[in-house]
Amino acid sequence: MNDAQVNEKGKVPYWVKLTIIFFFGWIALYGSRAIVGPLMVNIGAEFDLTKAQLGSIMSIFFIGYTALNIPSGMIGDYLGKKKVLVTGVVLFGGFTIIAGMMPTYVTFMFAWVMVGIFQGFYYGPQYGLSSEAIPKHRITLGSAIINSGMAFGLSIGYYISSISVGEMGMSWRAPFYIIGVPIIIIGLVMLWIIKDKPKAQPATENGAPKQKVKLTFKDLFGNRNINLAYVTIFCSIYGFFVLVTWLPYYLETERGITGTQISTIASLMPWFAIPGSLIFSWVSDKIGRRKPVLLIMLPLSLIAILAVPMSESMPVLIGALILYGIVGKISTNPVLVAVVADNSPRHALGTSFGVYNCIGMLGSVFAPTLTGFLSDKTGSMDSGFYFAAILICIGIVASLFIKESNNNEEAKA
Repeated sequence: MNDAQVNEKGKVPYWVKLTIIFFFGWIALYGSRAIVGPLMVNIGAEFDLTKAQLGSIMSIFFIGYTALNIPSGMIGDYLGKKKVLVTGVVLFGGFTIIAGMMPTYVTFMFAWVMVGIFQGFYYGPQYGLSSEAIPKHRITLGSAIINSGMAFGLSIGYYISSISVGEMGMSWRAPFYIIGVPIIIIGLVMLWIIKDKPKAQPATENGAPKQKVKLTFKDLFGNRNINLAYVTIFCSIYGFFVLVTWLPYYLETERGITGTQISTIASLMPWFAIPGSLIFSWVSDKIGRRKPVLLIMLPLSLIAILAVPMSESMPVLIGALILYGIVGKISTNPVLVAVVADNSPRHALGTSFGVYNCIGMLGSVFAPTLTGFLSDKTGSMDSGFYFAAILICIGIVASLFIKESNNNEEAKA
């Protein structure tokens, strides 16, 4: 699909419209997740939870989210990506509202895992649609713009909770209602804007229909670069969700910061991710390679993660969060998405991205609870940051083994 094909009904190309609405989709996903961070103390007090149990709130969410990534990609490839994606957005918005109504820890967790399940409908179909629509020479930059919605979502979610509960004295349940309604609206706008790629007429060869290409295990795991991207994104996402889940709690309980200051400091990471993501993605597209960019970003991410527990002053901590924002997971993800797009068969894009995000998001399943467990055992959250740093080292090693050529030929296993 080229620019002419997607620009038939107006001056704004279809791929630009798609990029904008998917940007808002990521605001919805990360905004709903981020509201929990500043509420950890309130939720823990109401339900009398340990740190490990607090961490399990996000872990159970990401179990649901991760479990649906591969099926949603496959269903999207089969039934239509738009149907799966829009259904997921509307329903996870609805269950976000329902989660805020739940009176007990068990019922809250049930509603919250349903939010995770329906968020799992998003990733594979969305990147399948955007990869089909965005011109190849703009794929990394387009993915970076879409991904920057994560930064806006995180910051918006933090502020919704901090202002409504911390400053205005509302119940900790209020942020779930405040963000749930706009999410449903975003889903309905997607229904209006998105156009599933029209089904092509059966291809023929010598007058006879070509045999349909079937998805195989080798399509998903038979390529060296895709497998290395899976390892790298897992390690990157683990460290990211240590920060996303626990940073507000860490700032309040171990650094003595309160109120909207928590959201302001925690938001530095996602806000600085926006220019970092755009710059590194532009460089990756410009040079036509992904590996050199990853080998700059990942070591700097390691330094930033280590600097959080090791910093003895607030300026150093703030500098570490800014550095992580510039080079961390949000900025790394578009480059890794490009690795997957460069190496995946076109007939399995939705499924390939579903597998990529599923494996990566396993890091989000383990990070919240394991960090809480380590904190309970050691009496400090520092151990959780050090463990995340170890995994970043593994991600660096995996990136070293990516093979690519200047013209992005597929690397064979």
